[in-house]
Amino acid sequence: MISFTSAQLTAWIAMLIYPMARVLALIASAPVIGNRQVPIRIKVGLAAIFTVVIAPTLDLHDLPDPASAEGILILLQQMVAGLMMGFSIRLIFAAIEMAGDIAGMQMGLGFANFFDPQNSTIRPVLAQFLGIIVALTFISMDLHLYMLAALADSFQSFPIAGTLPSAGAFRTAAEWGGSIFAYALQFSLPLIAALLITNLALGVLTRSAPQLNIFAVGFPITIGVGFIVLALVLPFLAPLLEYMFHQALDTVGRIMLQLGGRPVPAPL
Repeated sequence: MISFTSAQLTAWIAMLIYPMARVLALIASAPVIGNRQVPIRIKVGLAAIFTVVIAPTLDLHDLPDPASAEGILILLQQMVAGLMMGFSIRLIFAAIEMAGDIAGMQMGLGFANFFDPQNSTIRPVLAQFLGIIVALTFISMDLHLYMLAALADSFQSFPIAGTLPSAGAFRTAAEWGGSIFAYALQFSLPLIAALLITNLALGVLTRSAPQLNIFAVGFPITIGVGFIVLALVLPFLAPLLEYMFHQALDTVGRIMLQLGGRPVPAPL
């Protein structure tokens, strides 16, 4: 007959609950798999599978009861760590969609809006198109596997313990969020420059021919020039996304080291 004590049962539950809190927080905040279209049951199931795979490789001994005050503090730490990892990677999607917003407004497509079920908001059609491209690139380059590898490595950088995380990790995440605006502007800069030249040319044309209906001529020209430049820029999107994702994974590693109070190497 198999018998076990309540202390053993609590230890077994703790060995699964603590890692699963970080894994589930990452899945909930990560791109693609964390979308609202993915059912909650699938997210919880994937988190349970990843936890069963990762937990045996961790040194989980003498952990407090998850229902105790210290256990709740550790659970909150794991959730914050997972959310910061998913947030750092999701920022790349936000940057490309922001670039689509900027380019769409410059092209005159600011009125062409559709409902975005992922974010429950109205977004320009160009931003949604670039968001789909980024999601397909994310999967085709196996970057989701790199994300899971970073999750497994995070338990070594920031082990499950009752130590308080360092505040420097939040500053690193904030700085990474600020750099996303620079990436968005860099990607949309060719479109902005081309459309600026186009608008200047249309302005000169309007001054030389006042009888010309600029609204009837200008919109097709700006939209056409925007799509031509976008077609020329898209082949360079994949290397840029790969670089950005590797930068995000490097940032995730630095954040986990800072949360664990360990020395952080210089950024790439």
